[in-house]
Order: sequence, then C-alpha cells, then structure tokens
Amino acid sequence: MTFIKPSVLASAVFFFTHQAQATTALDTVDQQLADLNEQIELLQKKLSKVTMQSKHVESVEKQNSTEAPKPEGIKIGGAVRTNYSYVSYDDGTKDRGGDFDFDIFRLNFSGEVGDVELNAEIRFFDYMTAIKYAYAAYDFSSQWQIQAGMTKVPFGNWPYNSHSYFFSTNYYIGLEDDHDLGVVLKRKVADNWQLDIGFFKNDEQGGIDGYVDNRSDRYSYDVVGFRTLDEGVYAEPIDEIAEYNTLSMRYGYHVEHENGKTEIGFSALSGGLHDGNDRAGDYQSWALHLNSHIGPWNFQIQHGEYDYDIENANRMAVGAYSFYDSIAAKATTSNANIAYNLAVDWGPVTGVQFYNDYGIIYDKSDNSEDTWMNVTGFSVAAGGLFTYFDFVNAKNQPFVGGSIAGDSDDVEQRFNINIGYYF
Repeated sequence: MTFIKPSVLASAVFFFTHQAQATTALDTVDQQLADLNEQIELLQKKLSKVTMQSKHVESVEKQNSTEAPKPEGIKIGGAVRTNYSYVSYDDGTKDRGGDFDFDIFRLNFSGEVGDVELNAEIRFFDYMTAIKYAYAAYDFSSQWQIQAGMTKVPFGNWPYNSHSYFFSTNYYIGLEDDHDLGVVLKRKVADNWQLDIGFFKNDEQGGIDGYVDNRSDRYSYDVVGFRTLDEGVYAEPIDEIAEYNTLSMRYGYHVEHENGKTEIGFSALSGGLHDGNDRAGDYQSWALHLNSHIGPWNFQIQHGEYDYDIENANRMAVGAYSFYDSIAAKATTSNANIAYNLAVDWGPVTGVQFYNDYGIIYDKSDNSEDTWMNVTGFSVAAGGLFTYFDFVNAKNQPFVGGSIAGDSDDVEQRFNINIGYYF
C-alpha cells in the first residue's frame, strides 16, 4: 500500500480546514473529518495509479535503452617555464649580465576510466624529450592502492626533500623524485601510519638493454655505468651498467599536535646492477627522515647512506638532462630545511613561501671533496604563475659549477629565477 507523504497530508489539512471555515453548511467537526478522510482516500488512489504508471514507463525505458555511463575521461594540464640565471663560474654569462632561457614545456594527463586512475607527464626541453611518470592506479580498498608503470620510487621525505627549484643534494644521486618502471603498493594514512612498498624491474629507460639511443636523456638521475678514477667525470661511461630488481620501502608515522602534524619515517631500498651479460653488483640505500608542519612553518631533516657495491669501483657514472656526471660509489648524506608559508592578498598573489635548504654529501668512497649546497629563496604563487627566486651557494654541486665527484675548494654562486605558467 502506498502512503501519502506527510507534506501532502499537511497541505490537505490546511486546505480543507480553511474551506470548512468559509462554508457555513459544514457546521460540525464530525462532518469535516468525514469529508477530509474521503479526500485523503481519493488522493491515495490517484497517487498509487501515478506511481504504477511511472514504474511501467521506467521498465520500458530500461528494456529499450542502455544506461548512460558515468562521465569519464582524461584531463590535460601542463606548464611552460622560462629561467633566468646569473652565475659566478661562467665569465661569458657574467659579462652578459646573466642569461634568460627557455626551460620546459610539459603536458600532464590525469583522470579515471573504469575505476582505474591514469597519470602521466611528458617534458619537452630544447635538447631532449623525457617522460617523468606514466602509471595506472587502482584503489582496491579504502586504505590500499596499487600503482603500475613508470611510477615514483618511495624514499625519503615526501613528496620532496626540498622547497627550492633545485631540489636537494639527494636528487643528483637518484634519491629524490626518482621514477622507475615497476609496481608500488601504497597504504594511505590511517591509524597515524602509512606504508609504501615498491618493486622496480628496471629504470625508466628499460635498463641496460632498453631501446634508447642516449641513456642520459631522462628526468630522474640513475646509475648508468662505473668509472676508473682517471676517467673524466662528464665522459660517456665505458663500462655500462643499470639498476634492476629493486625493492624499495618507505614507512611514515604521523603525530598530530597543536597547529600541525609531524611525520617521522624510515626508508630503505636494495637492488641489483647488471652489465648486460651478468650481475655486476648490488646497491643499497637507507634514510631516516622527519617532516614537521607547525602553523606556517615547515621543518625537514633527513640523514642516510647509499652504497653501490661493484668490485674495484669507487666511482659511478650517472645520467640525466642529456649529459653524464659522476658520483662516489658510496657516501653519507644529510639535509636540513626550513620554510615559512605566508598567505597574502596582493592582487593576483595569494601565497609566498620563504625557505632555506641545506644539504651535504660526505665520507665519499672516491676520496673526493665534500659536496654541499645551500639555497636561500622564496616562491610566489599568483594565479596560474608560480615563480622561484633562489640564491645558491655550493661546492662540487651539479648545475652550480661542479660535480659531486669534483675536487674543488671553491664555493660558487648562482642567482636563479624560474617563472612557470601552470594550466
């Protein structure tokens, strides 16, 4: 039996009560109630008839048409960036008052098709094209997600161990924002902890026999060979190797406190090195890390070690950004960063972040001098524009006049402005 809605009943009561007051023929309450019950029964019959007709129409429509799918698709975004720099280590640049160059044009793809998330980013430089990541993700429960493809290696402070345009010193040894080919199982934050476990079959270029013509045309730093100490630090490696079968794990415990939260974590990875014919060695790395947000402040600390274990090799060749560089086969790394976030309303400017990032690589197996980098700067968010203003002091640091395998005692400077339009 179909019951009339309370709102319909209330309206009917209101209508007929006022009708009774206006009609002198209805002079008793009993008569009013009798008439009202009669009208309610009539309304119920009409409502039942309409409901049956509606159900019949709905049934016919389902038999003669296919239900429309949920809106799905891939969203496209990206960025265009330019870069100004003035450096201490290039006389030509100093004589010109610095240089203003094209940085990158990038495209980002993200969306969901059939409950599967799809994400990718491709970057176009003047000198190369590189895919940063490209993976599919599926949530098989409210807490667990699996990712497969070229995805981010879980390691260290997340998502970055830095605030500036230059990342930290760890980026240049392949331990920050690295992406490889594999599978990652992610536990989202619940009960104050999260866990990421990844298995990576090869690096992003398919390993030692990947079908590429330049193993340095990549976004992420990876080991591509090992060197003798008399081999040039920027030379193409004679003895090629590549990472494979890498297992990576990152654990983070979250502590809620007044005005913010702190994550205390541990990361570790281990994998093999292959020369194309045989296993050439192994590599491992570990790190302890802390990332604390207290009101507008952010504090990051990270400390760890890495070790590429190949017989009689104390120096490794790495590749990225279409050139080769060198790192010690084994070293210790430490980072300490601080940032302050300021929300503003200055026309289009909505936020400014001030920061100082410091990193050092020391106790190197090749006995080269320490590498350190200190970046003092701020970033500005204004609509679709995001700009970094960085002043860098560094020694034996890539992109600041040196190499991590360098032996210089000179401290170099770089003033850098990176302007990006993000869409």
